[in-house]
Amino acid sequence: MKVRLERIAHARSGDKGDASNVGLIADSPELYELLRAQATAERVKEHFREVCRGPVERFEVPNLRAFNFLLHDSLGGGGTESLKTDAQGKTHAQGLLQMEIEVPEAVLAAHSSNRGQHDDPENPGRSREPQEPGRR
Repeated sequence: MKVRLERIAHARSGDKGDASNVGLIADSPELYELLRAQATAERVKEHFREVCRGPVERFEVPNLRAFNFLLHDSLGGGGTESLKTDAQGKTHAQGLLQMEIEVPEAVLAAHSSNRGQHDDPENPGRSREPQEPGRR
């Protein structure tokens, strides 16, 4: 099933001169692998075709389940030169989260039931139940 990235990941963006820098963080290891296969530099370039005039580079950060995308020539010269409304690329994270990828329904169902819960460090892969204040 096609879903927007906002359902399965988080993002943050900013600028590096005339390049927009967009971080994409998967919500789970399974989703990271789906993003690795489908959130390619080419797909991101196509998604930002109206904004990004240069190439898109993708860097993998597997220990964080993340990717960093550099969208070259996307800020109209950068913060000090550009006449664009968003000369620092702050909205590009939200823009990337609108991109759709294919996610198997079983993976999406498992993810949806766990979204918003924090991992339990004593039991990796399991979520910690909320505790009363002052109790562990």
